[in-house]
Amino acid sequence: MEFSKIIAVTGKPGLFEILSQTKTGVIVKSIVDDKRFPITATHNVSLLENIAIYTYEEEIPLAQVIKNIADKEDGKEGISHKESNKTLLSYFSEILPGFDEERVYASNVKKVIQWYNILVSAKFDFSTLAAEEPVGSEEEE
Repeated sequence: MEFSKIIAVTGKPGLFEILSQTKTGVIVKSIVDDKRFPITATHNVSLLENIAIYTYEEEIPLAQVIKNIADKEDGKEGISHKESNKTLLSYFSEILPGFDEERVYASNVKKVIQWYNILVSAKFDFSTLAAEEPVGSEEEE
């Protein structure tokens, strides 16, 4: 499973791996339950590798944030995404010191931690994230 082929789909829980492309979209497999289904252009899709977390200095790629969690948790499951917002934000400040607390909400932190735990349960190899450094920087401002 490659990080570059993992997506989140708005309105659908969990994460999905892109298997193949069709004329109207892509075929994906749920990482949680291995169910396969088509995703069309009407779905709002986010590639995890294109997501970044705001800090006060720069935007940190999600892959790096997930790698930080994996390093802290030694590749094992982290805290539950259902913890209190205060607990989640405190935990996240250990993972990513200096994250922008005005632009990164507790709901964002919940998603990142939930995604990390899904990847752990799918036996994702977090050591591959270190090799996937971004080639160029993408600014969205």
